[in-house]
Amino acid sequence: MLPISNEFAANTINDNLFIYTIPAFTATGLVVHGFTTRSGGVSTGSYESLNLGLHVGDEEDAVLKNRRILCRALGIKFEHIVAGQQVHGDNVKIVTKQHLGCGSKSLADALPAVDALITNSAGIPLTSYYADCVPLFFLDPLNKAVGLAHAGWKGTVKKIGSKTVRCMKAKFGSRPEELLVGIGPSIGPCCYAVDSKVIDQVAESFPGFWKELVKDCGGGQWMLNLWEANRRALLDEGVLESNITVAKLCTSCNKEDFFSYRASGGCTGRMASIIMLKKIES
Repeated sequence: MLPISNEFAANTINDNLFIYTIPAFTATGLVVHGFTTRSGGVSTGSYESLNLGLHVGDEEDAVLKNRRILCRALGIKFEHIVAGQQVHGDNVKIVTKQHLGCGSKSLADALPAVDALITNSAGIPLTSYYADCVPLFFLDPLNKAVGLAHAGWKGTVKKIGSKTVRCMKAKFGSRPEELLVGIGPSIGPCCYAVDSKVIDQVAESFPGFWKELVKDCGGGQWMLNLWEANRRALLDEGVLESNITVAKLCTSCNKEDFFSYRASGGCTGRMASIIMLKKIES
C-alpha cells in the first residue's frame, strides 16, 4: 500500500503502476502530470522496478522500456519527452517544439546544465528525475504555462524555485499570485541530516528565518527541512500560501515505494516528475 499524503493524490494506473498527482492541477483540466513511484517497471536489483534515470548504472534498455511504460499509461509520446542534464544548479530553460525528444532516449542529448524547464507550448512533456531531491511543479492556469524544477540542497539554497517563478513571469507574463505550485515527495526533515558546510549556505540564503528550517542534533549535524525552505522561498516570491501543495512524503522513510539515494547508500534508481500542457480544442 502506498504511503498516504493529505495533499497529493495517489493514483493507481494499473495493477503495478502508481503515480502521485496534485489535485489543484488536476482540477484545471489543463495538464497531464504526476510523480512516479518505484513500482511498475522492468528494472531489477538496486533499480527495481520503475527506474527512469539513464545516469545511474541501470541497463539502458530497461530504462527506456520503463519510460515507454509510463508514457503509454499517461497517453504521452515517449519520443517527445524533454529532460535536462541535472547538475544541481539553478539554470532555467525555456522549452519549445524544437526541443521535443531532447533527453528522451539518451542523457547525451538532454538539455545541458539545466535543472528547471518551463514551456507555454502544449504537447511538450517536461520531465525531471529524483531520488531524494525536491521536485517542484508549476502551473499558470491563466496564461497556460508549466514548469518543473529539481531542487536538491544546492538548488534550494540557490532558490531555483524562485528563479523559475521569475522566468515564467518574464517570458510568459505569469503572475506569482496566480501560479499553482506543488512540492513533491523527497527526503523529509525527519531523515535529512547535513553538516555545517550545508547549514552555512542555508543561513546565507535564508538569513531571516534559517533557524526555522533546521534542527540541531549535536555533533555538527543538523536536520534540514527542504520542503519548508522551498515553500518559504516561493512565498517570498509572491506565490500564495493557498496555492502551494506540499506532498509531505519522505522518500527515505518510504524506501519500499520510492527510490532514496540516502537510504540505499547511493546505488538506486530515479523517480520522475512529468508535466505537459494538454492541447485544448477551442
